[in-house]
This record gives sequence, C-alpha cells and structure tokens, in this order.
Amino acid sequence: MSHNEANPSEPASQEEMIPPIGSISLCPADHADAEAFAALRILAMRESLERIGRFDPQRARERFLSGFVPEFTRHILVDGSRAGLVVVKPDDEGLVLDHLYVDPHYQGRGVGAAVLAEVFAEADRQRKPLRVTALRGSDSNRFYVRHGFTLVREAEWDNYYLRPAMG
Repeated sequence: MSHNEANPSEPASQEEMIPPIGSISLCPADHADAEAFAALRILAMRESLERIGRFDPQRARERFLSGFVPEFTRHILVDGSRAGLVVVKPDDEGLVLDHLYVDPHYQGRGVGAAVLAEVFAEADRQRKPLRVTALRGSDSNRFYVRHGFTLVREAEWDNYYLRPAMG
C-alpha cells in the first residue's frame, strides 16, 4: 500500500508520483521539427542558464536553429511520446554528442542514461571517441562524469569531456 493510500489526506511522496518509464526509442527528425526542438532546448536548459545569469530564450533558440542538422538529430520517445532529442555529429576526431535534452517531466527517470547507452553503443561499433560539452554549473556535468566521460578542459562558460574509443 502506498503512503497516501494509508493516509489519503497526505500527499504522495515524490517517488510515488513519478510513473515508471516504459519503452524508450529514438526516431529520425526532419526540418519540420526545428522549432519544437528549439523550444525543448529552452525548457531543458532554462534552470541551468538562469543559475548562472545567462538565460536568454531568443539567443538559445537562435543558437540551436543555426546548427540544426536533421540528419544527425533524433527524437527521444517514451512510450511513443516525445520526451527529448539527441544530436550526434561526426567530426575529424570522432563523434560529438552535440545535444542531449530531456523534457523536465522525464528527467531523473533514466531516459538520458538509456539514450546515452545507445549513443555509446553506436560510438563503440564505429570505434570512435565521443566528445561532449556541458555548461559549467549545469547538473549535466555530474551526469556525464557518472556515465564515463572524463573532463579534458574547462573554459569560461563550458566544460569539455571525452569518452575514448572502446572496442
């Protein structure tokens, strides 16, 4: 019996209120997805950018749209519903995890970890290193370190991470 069933006058715990994640899948994006993805980026990054005093939704939108390449972009779906996006681009040094944004409603429920595991598998099949950049002060820094990235450089606003080629 859950806590609030025993005492209906008390709210459910945070853990009880979050339903379990079902099926997670990735599907291709196209040009028509650009605006929705830009809005998701703003939603997902807002808290981190506000924390460091750099939240500017117009700048965030323009920055995302200027580099949007549908061929490297995929929807993250949870039970068929859009829960985020992931962008992995090839470059001369391997692969770049350019964007991984999970809708705040789905954060903390294993979605990002599941997507990252798929991205790692792709990099491993290609025997390529994977790089990612994270905003300094963002919770994503702990996420990337926890999942095996190594900090290789710090700059004024960003941290740069590397996961060497495996396989």
